[in-house]
Amino acid sequence: MRFDVITLFPELFEPFFKSGITRRAFESRQVDVRLWNPRDFAEGNYRRVDDRPFGGGPGMVMMAEPMWQCLQAIRADREEAADAQAPVVLFSPIGQRLDHAGATQWSASAGAVLVCGRYEGIDQRFIDTCVNRQISLGDFVLSGGEIAALALLDSVARLMPGVLSDEGSHQQDSFNPALDGLLDSPHHTRPEVWQGPQGPMAVPEVLLGGHHERIARYRREQSLTLTECLRPDLLAQAREAGRLTKADEAFLRQSKKL
Repeated sequence: MRFDVITLFPELFEPFFKSGITRRAFESRQVDVRLWNPRDFAEGNYRRVDDRPFGGGPGMVMMAEPMWQCLQAIRADREEAADAQAPVVLFSPIGQRLDHAGATQWSASAGAVLVCGRYEGIDQRFIDTCVNRQISLGDFVLSGGEIAALALLDSVARLMPGVLSDEGSHQQDSFNPALDGLLDSPHHTRPEVWQGPQGPMAVPEVLLGGHHERIARYRREQSLTLTECLRPDLLAQAREAGRLTKADEAFLRQSKKL
């Protein structure tokens, strides 16, 4: 798959492509990312890409023309037919929130053009003319779309075959269908007893016994408990979809009595 990123700060992406386990996806070109700076398509000696907003107000607005010319260059480089152009995605607070289902869909796609805005935003005429989808990370505002683009690329890269050391790792992630959309259970490693700030803290005994069925049930119950406490909306969705077993429901009823 190929992602073309329109950004005024391509240097923010370079370390990301060379760091961590997800670098495998970028080095192998399973996730082919190409960076485009709209300043390279601006006119004048100063290559200006922003100007004051009509109607007044604070900040600056990214101009439509450099963005359009940059997008045209991307489409020419992709050699796309008019009826087969990659979707253009803008990262924006008003966009649809990115979740695990969305990341999974993108991981099975052919890619997209990712637009990273800056300043007060992008001229609405470019958005109305060129943007197909808008994506948000949550109900907060970032200084630019680059962090959101990196989040999308990371969530996609880790789903690529061979990227994670253990192919089953992402199957145990929170929100994954393998966990019925619930939160993941807590994890522990050596030592068996950690001398923490509150005194000795031992690993739960059930994890040390090697009884796979008991361990699986313990982790499921921990997942149910966390989800009920922190994300009851996810638990309600799982229940509505019929993904909770009779044993799950019995455990939840019993936990409420304690």
